[in-house]
Amino acid sequence: MPDVISDGVSIHYEVRGHGSPVLLLAGLAGVGSSWGPQIDLFAKCHQVIVPDHRGTGASEHTARAMTIAQHARDMARVVEVVGSGAVHVVGSSTGGAIAQLMAIRHRDLLRSATIVSSIARADAYYRRQFEMRRRMLTDSGLRASTEANALFLFAPGFQREHPQRVQAWVNATSAGAFEPEIGFARIDMIVGHDAFDELPSISTPTLVLVGDCDSCAPPYFSAELATRIPGAELAILEGGHFIFLEKPELLHATVEAFIAKHE
Repeated sequence: MPDVISDGVSIHYEVRGHGSPVLLLAGLAGVGSSWGPQIDLFAKCHQVIVPDHRGTGASEHTARAMTIAQHARDMARVVEVVGSGAVHVVGSSTGGAIAQLMAIRHRDLLRSATIVSSIARADAYYRRQFEMRRRMLTDSGLRASTEANALFLFAPGFQREHPQRVQAWVNATSAGAFEPEIGFARIDMIVGHDAFDELPSISTPTLVLVGDCDSCAPPYFSAELATRIPGAELAILEGGHFIFLEKPELLHATVEAFIAKHE
């Protein structure tokens, strides 16, 4: 379970499996293990690189340089140190924003990019959503905020059919300590993300993927990304923002088929 220093901050990552390299970039929580079953699914045929973002997990807990561009530099540094050559990057939500900037500014390190449940830049809906999330954390604490977040991170149908799995996620997520300086810096980071004007410069083969019931980053954001990125493919699957947890086999098969075209 190695670490690498990126611009003065320790970034933790783990490597599983063998084969062509896949870099999994987590969402706002930033912890690589949040990919859940996807790690073992990809490790069947790939060398899977799973980092914790700066400020999260086993990486150094700091709010310093908390930007999407810095995260892209951190992940580029991880890829360079692993030494496996260019990777297939798969990023969900905040991880998808990082994947965009890797494709724009570190393209030599990528074979392909899969952007899941993400945005090119925030709009009024997205900003309002995260302002409410910030207020919930401030006024009601981590537990209540996590309970509320589950309502729009999981699809309604999934919550109806699998309430125990949703509650298990709530329990696990709210069990940790909340560090306000880092947590709020991360919210500011994703709300401030704006790669819209640079997306046409992407030459990396790109798949944009979203769940049809995603209330956190609704499908219109993914349609916008696919329109702006030259040659990008758009896949809309049944599921919510956490489609990688709700439909692990479906998401994995879709991404694996795309990766296979660009090996």
